[in-house]
Amino acid sequence: MKHTEKTVGQTDGFHLFRRISQLHPPYNLKAILILSKVVGHKMEGCEGGMEVIRVRAGGSTAAVGHFEQLLREAIERLHTQVRWESALIGQVTEFTAYANERKPLVEVVGAATAQYMMDMYEKELVRSLIADEYGYDEADELAAIEAYCWHNPDPIEQQETDLGARKRLSLIKDEVTRYLEQHPLLHMEGFVRFRLHRYIEHLREIVEYAIDEYTADKQYEEFISLLKYFVYIQDAKIPVAHLIHKGANDFILLNDKMEPIETKQLDQFVVEMIDKEINYEDMIVSTLITVSPQNVYIHTRNPEMQVIKTIKQIFEDRATVCTTCPRCIPLLGEYKRHDHYYR
Repeated sequence: MKHTEKTVGQTDGFHLFRRISQLHPPYNLKAILILSKVVGHKMEGCEGGMEVIRVRAGGSTAAVGHFEQLLREAIERLHTQVRWESALIGQVTEFTAYANERKPLVEVVGAATAQYMMDMYEKELVRSLIADEYGYDEADELAAIEAYCWHNPDPIEQQETDLGARKRLSLIKDEVTRYLEQHPLLHMEGFVRFRLHRYIEHLREIVEYAIDEYTADKQYEEFISLLKYFVYIQDAKIPVAHLIHKGANDFILLNDKMEPIETKQLDQFVVEMIDKEINYEDMIVSTLITVSPQNVYIHTRNPEMQVIKTIKQIFEDRATVCTTCPRCIPLLGEYKRHDHYYR
């Protein structure tokens, strides 16, 4: 019987490599050493003349589908010829990607892996930092601080928020790419836990800032609540007070006859502002509470100024914001808008 010599082709190499990858140490290494001599090339990270990268990830079917979609998007975006397949190994899904060259393979797998890590692990990491490192483990506080981490209340600054997300993604991608250039196998869970030091430190800075903002806002709310209660229980001393905002930090307090209201409290605060640099907002609020008007009219060309918002919060329906009226036009001039009063 005539003997026919068989060679291991590229397709056979794929199957060999898939079967080896499912072996546990030390048998996977033994198989690589033995079969690489037979096949005639190194099989770890390269098979059938092709570069290979494997990524192992746990998670649900939806998570697996998300990573597959990210791979497709990366291949399309980077215009590279990369093949990939997936297989379930126990509770973990292994993705195997192939390409003729290492660089485009690393770019595709690195981009998809970095985005997946950010999408699937970032919020979990932030919650862990808030609860474990800073001790905010109550559900309501944890949720509030987490919202501070991601929520930007100013639409004008949305671009900065987008830049922050791109920076975090770049931190992950740099680490992933550097690793894949040297290693053919990446375990998602272990990589996030032990390799992303710069990224975790950046998240820690975000959490610290969010906690500072949360604490400051909470103290402010308690402060406003206290002042509102004091105004509520205090009897009105005068019927009307007019607060004229001439611009910047320049305010004048007038009575119902549009005459200056003079108080010892005001004189004392002016001296303290000079000596101790006391916030002018505190001076205005304290003076208004001292004179205790039944109604306060705030004449301004800048109704969105913080001190005006604060006065409205404290005096509630007793405060009216005016942007143009017969009383304030001689003092402040005409106003461009046509709306007159804000409650």
